[in-house]
Formats: sequence, C-alpha cells, structure tokens
Amino acid sequence: MRIPRDLSGHDLIRRLRVLGYEQTRQSGSHIRLTTTQNGEHHITIPNHDPLRIGTLSAILSLVAEHFNISREELLKQLF
Repeated sequence: MRIPRDLSGHDLIRRLRVLGYEQTRQSGSHIRLTTTQNGEHHITIPNHDPLRIGTLSAILSLVAEHFNISREELLKQLF
C-alpha cells in the first residue's frame, strides 16, 4: 500500500487516535502526541497541509517500530 500524498497533519492526528495517541501539547504548528499502549511513546506532528512525504514516512516508521509491526500493517490499520 502506498503512503497517501495529500494527508494533512490534522488528518494524521485524527487517524493515530485509533492507536491510543492523544494530544499532550502544542508549540506553534507542531503538536505532540503521546500513547501509553505498549509503553509510553511520544511523537511530534507538524500541523501542515499537506505533510511532506519524507516527514510522513518517518513518523509512520517510528509508530510502526513502537508497536512492533511493519509499515504495511500500520498503513492498513490507519487507511
């Protein structure tokens, strides 16, 4: 499955809620999310529209690594 090219930061945050991520703080256009599933994990999402493909790819890799799943499995869960 391909990574979506037109995903905004807000859309990604909404989709990550499925995995237990909640907004914990915001500094300018960057929003920090935290989950306590599988241990505590923090990620920072820029609230840009659209997200750059490299930024989105890096975020998805970090989330997949935290949950011990492949990026393909993560993409299927989120999209």
